Amino acid sequence: MGALALVIAALVGVVGYRVYAQRVDRTVIVADPKRATPARMYNDGVDFMPASGSVLFGYQFKSIAALGPIVGPIVALQWGWLPAMIWLLVGVFFIGWIQDYASAMMAMRNDGMTMAGLGFKFISERSRTILLLFIYFYLLLIMGAFGSIVAGVLASPAVPVGFIVLTLAGVLAGQMTYRWRRDLIQTTVITVALAIVGIWIGQTGAVTSLVADFNKLAGTANAAGAYVLYHTPYGDMTWAVFFWGIFALAFCYLGSVLPIWRFAQPVNYVSFWLVALGIVGGIAGIVLSAFHLGLGATATAAFQIPAFTHFSVAGLGPLWPILFVTISCGAVSGWHSLVSTSGTARQLEKETDALPVGAGAMFSEAVLGTLSVVFGATAAGIYLANKGYIMSPTASAGGVFAAGMGRFLHVIGIPAGFGAAFGAAFLAIMALTVMQLVLRFMRVASAELVGEAVPLFRNQHVGSLVGILFTLLILWTAFWQRIWILFGGSNQLFAGLALLLITIWLAQTAKPYAWAGIPAAFMYITTVGALAYTGWTSLVLVVQPDTAAAGELAFRIGNAVAGVIAVILVVAALVMAWDGVQSLLQSRAHPEPAPAAAGDD
Repeated sequence: MGALALVIAALVGVVGYRVYAQRVDRTVIVADPKRATPARMYNDGVDFMPASGSVLFGYQFKSIAALGPIVGPIVALQWGWLPAMIWLLVGVFFIGWIQDYASAMMAMRNDGMTMAGLGFKFISERSRTILLLFIYFYLLLIMGAFGSIVAGVLASPAVPVGFIVLTLAGVLAGQMTYRWRRDLIQTTVITVALAIVGIWIGQTGAVTSLVADFNKLAGTANAAGAYVLYHTPYGDMTWAVFFWGIFALAFCYLGSVLPIWRFAQPVNYVSFWLVALGIVGGIAGIVLSAFHLGLGATATAAFQIPAFTHFSVAGLGPLWPILFVTISCGAVSGWHSLVSTSGTARQLEKETDALPVGAGAMFSEAVLGTLSVVFGATAAGIYLANKGYIMSPTASAGGVFAAGMGRFLHVIGIPAGFGAAFGAAFLAIMALTVMQLVLRFMRVASAELVGEAVPLFRNQHVGSLVGILFTLLILWTAFWQRIWILFGGSNQLFAGLALLLITIWLAQTAKPYAWAGIPAAFMYITTVGALAYTGWTSLVLVVQPDTAAAGELAFRIGNAVAGVIAVILVVAALVMAWDGVQSLLQSRAHPEPAPAAAGDD
């Protein structure tokens, strides 16, 4: 069943891209290779920079695919593997690629505007302010949640050296591509080989011993052997997580302030090839294990859990609407619209590159989500015996994925030690290469939000450092663990907002818009329902807390903050929906003709 799931995912991708997406591109959007794009018109070498479609596909995939398509599908297995698979495949076919591709085209045809600028243009002035506030807080949630996870991954002695070498290989790729003008194939082979060698060196005994000794430089050893600096209401803060959290944010700082060709784009490009190799190797291992090659009978049972368990799962909630925000990537994700508008749309050299880059990368991410289902399902017997693991999904789900990748890579002959290190490095790559873009978008959002009142925030260093300070506050207090449950809801709500903007844009230019409008309505209703449910359950726990929970006061405070945030998000979503519907009705009544393509008579 594992191999069959991957075959079905691939078929959905091929049919969705070759039939549905290309038909929409040809008959509705009408991409024009001669139309001047923002990358060519406003080329500043920093944010606007023309790049080839081949490079941008790797950049787009690595920018949208973070921990979401890894953590979400594994957590969702508590409803059974079938609901997770259905949502991944149906979601990407009817919703996911639409948002990614159309948001890039919408931004390109509006001078590379950000989501906030598009909200102001197509909805209302207050929508711009609401969007900016929402974007900034949403991005801060990503930084805090992913930062804590990746700090823990980097604390593993076999990971950090390999990741540092990968980063240097990415910088070299940028230099070879844009300064030395080397052939892209030659650049790819050299830099990817360097990154793989770095991961291998990083897992050797001498290197892991040095990193392990470094992880003992400060703090007091606890029963598990970790060196603790201080305690938080949510657990111990170890020296290793403390330090590698700072390292991760330093990496993000470089990605935020350096020209995009110098750091963010080439590092993500090299990372894409490592991720691609991991995915291909994992798929090959799954296919071979289906024929009982290399794994025992227990491990080769591709799906050890039922196809469907229960409609409502304790600790998570009902399948609708919670499943659709639990799997917040792989099917559809609001984060993708930020990447497509503030990043990719400013680098696309031709409009005709938008479909393979935007839609193609989204369908590829659905395959990664399917891999996560298979990896998680093969380990589900262990997890079902350990009840309650889902309540702390971030570490356990990441561990399941890394172990699953190492296990299936071993089937195709990869040494177990290297496979495990590669799987852990895979997680770090997935998180950090996205976090650098998150911080970059945070400083852009803060400049738009308060730049006029406080001109200092227009400075890229100031905006980036403020974002880092906020992130450190979340990381060092470990408070992010109480608000993680809101990440999926805020992410999918942003997808609904992006689809709403796309619908209004299409209606305003007299284009068919139902193919975006129906997904927008579904995402909006589902996400508002999920946030309302989360807010209600959180506030109930403030009044009736779990008295067995460690730190009852912290438990109450955490749920109170989570409940208030959920209520604020619901109110903001309803205001945006009201303004958006008014704008849509006006656009339907008085559509504007689409602007002529460059060079038209």
